[in-house]
Amino acid sequence: MTSLLAWSGLRGQRTLLLLALFLLWEVAARLFADPAMIAAPSQVLSVLGPRILADPHVLAAVGLTLFELTVAFLCSVIFGLLIGLAIGASAIGRRGVMPIVLLLYAIPQAILLPLFVLWFGIGPLCKITFGFSHGVFPVILSTVAGLRGASPLLLSGARSMGASRLQIIRHLLFPHMVSVLFSGLRLSMTLTLLGVLLAELFVSTSGIGYFSQVFAQTFDPAPLFALIATLAAMAVMLNEAVRTVEHRFTRWK
Repeated sequence: MTSLLAWSGLRGQRTLLLLALFLLWEVAARLFADPAMIAAPSQVLSVLGPRILADPHVLAAVGLTLFELTVAFLCSVIFGLLIGLAIGASAIGRRGVMPIVLLLYAIPQAILLPLFVLWFGIGPLCKITFGFSHGVFPVILSTVAGLRGASPLLLSGARSMGASRLQIIRHLLFPHMVSVLFSGLRLSMTLTLLGVLLAELFVSTSGIGYFSQVFAQTFDPAPLFALIATLAAMAVMLNEAVRTVEHRFTRWK
């Protein structure tokens, strides 16, 4: 009961803080800001329906971005887990392959966008692969870090009792790496979204990034902020999906 009351109080504080921020934004936008540069929250809400949700072209762009983001994120999770398990399960992988992964992760992905355009064109495949290139590395690193966090004594005990490699991963390594892994998944989702939007901004003729650029170039901030709000809702939705899966795998704690 006490924890429930504390949780309710925390939610109330968050709600009040958000309302205060929106009120401050409304006053600043109405009284001090240039209307060609920033729109008030009330103006954003007024165009969200007719200019965003009711426009079939913009709505199709939102659906396309959501599809590209979902596919790129799922590919990042699947391949990141497989590569991370392959690297972290052996000393050769950690010493030989891990430095290469860190080197590739240190390269700014934005400068590689022209190569992705040459290889995959300007369609959805380019945006999916570019988002994947952003999101796969946090999954790899978090998987390797989680594997290294398991107790050597538990590993030795499992091997001495005849556990197979798959059993060790399923029953010993995976429970220990869950917390680190899902932190990497949330970071991966954010970076995947960044990669997809960068590709849409610079080389695409569709998606949220393209329409954001159109609204910005025509000094129309209200639909631009409405698109940003739609994008934030997509990010929150995916983040909550990851959090739900994390809760499912961490109930034993």
